[in-house]
Amino acid sequence: MKLKSAFLASLVLMAIGASGPATAQVYALEDPVDWKESPVPPPPAFDVKKLIPLEVSPNSSLAYGIDPASISITDSDSLVRYVIVASSASGARNVMYEGIRCSTGEFKTYGRYSPDGKWNMVANPEWQSMFGPVPSKHALRFARAGACDSAASAPSVHVLVSRLKNPNFRMAD
Repeated sequence: MKLKSAFLASLVLMAIGASGPATAQVYALEDPVDWKESPVPPPPAFDVKKLIPLEVSPNSSLAYGIDPASISITDSDSLVRYVIVASSASGARNVMYEGIRCSTGEFKTYGRYSPDGKWNMVANPEWQSMFGPVPSKHALRFARAGACDSAASAPSVHVLVSRLKNPNFRMAD
């Protein structure tokens, strides 16, 4: 079943196609039997004044952004972890600490930031498909904006941040 959903996710991504030279393709592969997630560090600090905008949908009423200082890529499991902020026109914010697993086309929400300034961690976060019945448009857009190179994570945080800041230019890795 997992292989079938990964195969379908790959087909969906190929059907979507690239939207320009800066768009990375994300391909989900079969989950290796021996893969293990690295320990999840506490949510990093974030600064809403330093967000790099991420256009999720031209029709969205929310503005998304990622603080580049919050991005990490772990070597042991190739996860991209980050803090994403979704802001409404009224100033309301939704802040999430998430991870993307490029090799399977999945994302996970580790915690949400509350208005009182505290992180509320998800008790048992689970990997979810970026293409499932309730797709994660922001995670998929972040993956395609440079977090993922096919089924691999970006080669470095520096390269990933450069891709986000310069969506029409792909740095040579």
